Amino acid sequence: MAERKKDFTHAHSTLCKGEGGRTGDWRSVRPRIDFSRCTPCKNNRPSCFICWLYCPEAVVKRTIPVEIDLEYCKGCGICAEECPAKAIEMVEEP
Repeated sequence: MAERKKDFTHAHSTLCKGEGGRTGDWRSVRPRIDFSRCTPCKNNRPSCFICWLYCPEAVVKRTIPVEIDLEYCKGCGICAEECPAKAIEMVEEP
């Protein structure tokens, strides 16, 4: 009997930092992290990182303290919206 072809295809991709290029110079707002509220910083251990998970540009680093590469950040605000501790706020670009 011939092997049946799978009905579903799966995309295999990896995150690529700043696929759109260095977009940091055209954003109007930027994320600012309040480390006193950030879960990984408060616990001093790798936990949460929801901001890293949802960032569409993969510019959030899973480090303690959490870092955001502002050269590639578009200022979309998804990290601030998804942060369960509300430790990230979007502020006007200087």
